[in-house]
Amino acid sequence: MKIICRNNLKQIFLFFCGVVTIAVILFSFPINVKATATSDSSASNGGPATGFTYELEMPASQFIGDAGYYDLLLEPAQQETLVLRLNNLGTEPLTINLALNSAKTNNNGVIEYSRSDIENDASLQFDFVDIVTGPESVEIAPGGTETVELNVQMPETAFQGIIAGGLTIQADDSSSSDEGGTGSYVNNKYAYAIVILLREDQTELTPDLSFNRAYAGQQNLRNTVFVSFSNIVADYLSGLTVDAQITPSGSEEVLWESRSTAMRMAPNSFMDYPISMGNDRMEAGTYTAHVTAYAQGLQWDWTEDFEITEEEANTYNERDVGLQQSRAIDWKIIAAIVGGFLFIVILIFLVVKRIQSQKKSKAKNNKNKKKSSKPKE
Repeated sequence: MKIICRNNLKQIFLFFCGVVTIAVILFSFPINVKATATSDSSASNGGPATGFTYELEMPASQFIGDAGYYDLLLEPAQQETLVLRLNNLGTEPLTINLALNSAKTNNNGVIEYSRSDIENDASLQFDFVDIVTGPESVEIAPGGTETVELNVQMPETAFQGIIAGGLTIQADDSSSSDEGGTGSYVNNKYAYAIVILLREDQTELTPDLSFNRAYAGQQNLRNTVFVSFSNIVADYLSGLTVDAQITPSGSEEVLWESRSTAMRMAPNSFMDYPISMGNDRMEAGTYTAHVTAYAQGLQWDWTEDFEITEEEANTYNERDVGLQQSRAIDWKIIAAIVGGFLFIVILIFLVVKRIQSQKKSKAKNNKNKKKSSKPKE
């Protein structure tokens, strides 16, 4: 009987160990109830996925043939009109939104022609959006075609280099689907960015970069150090490589480092290059950024100190999702699971102990009854 009870107890113990293991695995991964997906596309011609197509009419000032984008060679103070046709492929009226933006560089070293949330660099002399103007939207009848005109007014002051920007065209009613009852939501947005380049001569300019600052912040809700520098020349910078290390001030110990290659920068734009802290907590103090940039056969080296304040460290540590997940798993989920597991084990132990005690008591009573019923000689 004791062997059977021990075997049962062992099986129950192993069963609950398995349950706890599965619970830990499930609680260790985030569960998303709603998801949103956005797709942006750039192409030389509109596609049927958007419900419309576009065609560019190249002016006489086009510098590079029919390249699929505008590259204009103009004179100071010259006016030009850019014409494109939008075709509605559907059977319903279609509203097309149009937005003009100057070319910028994002944190990954990719040139953006459709973002207005990135600020202009201090070196920018002529802003694209002040030179090129056009309508904000256009209505197209079912199966119809509409012509859009963009007005270009070149600066009166002569300049060397390129003024770069883009026209973003997007259907006003984005395609979306909602799977009722599933809690999931998908929103697909398709947009096209038409590059527009303006120049007054073909002079080749010497690349140059300028260091701005190093500072603490976050990227994708993860603690990060950013190194900001600018392409201060009115021309594209290609083949950019950046090596960056962060050390405590006065020390050679490398705390965080990053290397990226094959990046590009738009004319007169800046990049906030990110150096991830991984899963480290941000600590207040003075640090040093060691940065080397290579591009087009040239090299730039910067060594600059910067400070992380106590307020910044506390704020970013509270927002860092990696640190939040670590805290949640260590103190809440694990504590609850371990506590529940111990409670179940103790409960099982007490129940088995009671059963064994009852069986012993019953066996003892049966033995006494047999003795009392045995006939005397």
